[in-house]
Amino acid sequence: MCLLAVLSIASVIVRSRKKSSPAAEEEDPTILYLRRHRAASLLPPVFTYEELESSTNRFDPKRKIGDGGFGSVYLGQLYDNRIVAVKHLHNHHPTATASAGARAFSAKSFCNEILILSSINHPNLVKLHGYCSDPRGLLLVYDYVPNGTLAEHIHGNKSLFRNGSLTWQIRVDLALQIAMAIEYLHFSVVPPIVHRDITSSNIFVEKDMRIKVGDFGLSRLLVYPETNTGPQGTPGYLDPEYHRSFRLTEKSDVYSFGVVLLELVTGMKAVDWRRERREVGLVDLVVGKIQMGLLEEVVDKVLVAEGGGGEVLDGVGAVAELAFRCVAADKDDRPDAREVVAELRRIRNQIRGCGCGCGGGGGGEGGSLKGASEVGLG
Repeated sequence: MCLLAVLSIASVIVRSRKKSSPAAEEEDPTILYLRRHRAASLLPPVFTYEELESSTNRFDPKRKIGDGGFGSVYLGQLYDNRIVAVKHLHNHHPTATASAGARAFSAKSFCNEILILSSINHPNLVKLHGYCSDPRGLLLVYDYVPNGTLAEHIHGNKSLFRNGSLTWQIRVDLALQIAMAIEYLHFSVVPPIVHRDITSSNIFVEKDMRIKVGDFGLSRLLVYPETNTGPQGTPGYLDPEYHRSFRLTEKSDVYSFGVVLLELVTGMKAVDWRRERREVGLVDLVVGKIQMGLLEEVVDKVLVAEGGGGEVLDGVGAVAELAFRCVAADKDDRPDAREVVAELRRIRNQIRGCGCGCGGGGGGEGGSLKGASEVGLG
């Protein structure tokens, strides 16, 4: 019912919208939909298209800081001098030639992300500062995280990120922060939220090495006894059991997180077509090595060079074993997010107590958490 409602709204969005104004807001089908499912006082502020266009210097290509499957992200400066990231959804760009179905999906993701992000509060999740629903585009305004994505840090997409900044201790700290964000979504929100797109490209790194998980466009509320939905996500991170069964559970996020752990251990990409055919997927490559007792062949050379008298490699082995459990083919063999957090804390505490000099600490575990949130989409 919720999907049908959003699809019908999307068709109206495509056909008729007016210039943003207080009166137009009352008629905008997207805003009306959001306000039917969430009290206006709980929704983030509404920006005009002109405000966000001005903040990004008319979406200047030089301001573009990211380009994903669902939208382009621009650096913006608001009227109050706040620096933000502005996402312009692709299928609602004025030059877009997308089908009605693609536009409907874009509108659904837009509403979904607003409703979810306006209901959660955690130091390791991005904050939504506002949105804009306009005939010229659907836009979302987020925290600006200036230090790149985890993918850029791991894979060296930007040269400044690959100069030994990711020590083993920092990698474990980052992994723990990500796991804590997932634990919050699964256990502290009612009903639980499944992110569905945990990837190293959707994890943002602040200058103090704290992380923020973003991109909630595919997220779903998990309503029991089960949630049947077409599998969506990023190749290389998508839970194969979910792909086969169409049954979404929290363990799908655990699988994706396991792939991120493997990236942290190996420095390799989740999918790399330059590898041999049977090893294109990182899970296939590393699981095979672990099963043959050859993990050392795929450990990131940066970690091998770090030294630490063997303690680093012991820790790498422990994290690789945890990742191995997270990417188990059967979801029932995977740990839940609470177990993952507990294990990473144990590994992190061993590093801090070993005195092996295995790198400075990262951002730690972030600030205190709010109480359990309740999320409702009607």
